[in-house]
Amino acid sequence: MRRRFSKSTTSAIAESGILGVRAGDRSDHRFIGIWPIVVGGRVFGRSWTLKPSGWYRTFLDDPRGAIRIGTRTLRVRALPVRSERLRDAIEKGYAEKYPTPGSRKYVTGFRAKRRREATIEFVPR
Repeated sequence: MRRRFSKSTTSAIAESGILGVRAGDRSDHRFIGIWPIVVGGRVFGRSWTLKPSGWYRTFLDDPRGAIRIGTRTLRVRALPVRSERLRDAIEKGYAEKYPTPGSRKYVTGFRAKRRREATIEFVPR
């Protein structure tokens, strides 16, 4: 069974609009903000740009990194999400959490195949 974040941490992430993510233990990445989604008590993020040097591809090479919620920094392992059912639930979560007109472009864009495939689960390490 996978390790999970505490309920208080998961709740804080679910309530937060932005989650700080730093990819890779051996990288020079800085914390950047992503839109977090919590589904079934699990924490996910989806990459928008898919740049070769971006957070998603860095996590594929080195799955260790960190997330920052408020003033807390937590060490994480990033796991690619393969389940289509879970990807669908994450998309639904994005639509519910980010319903504003300004967010619509991104919520719709996250449905693109290449971005669906760039879904990561963050687990504590």
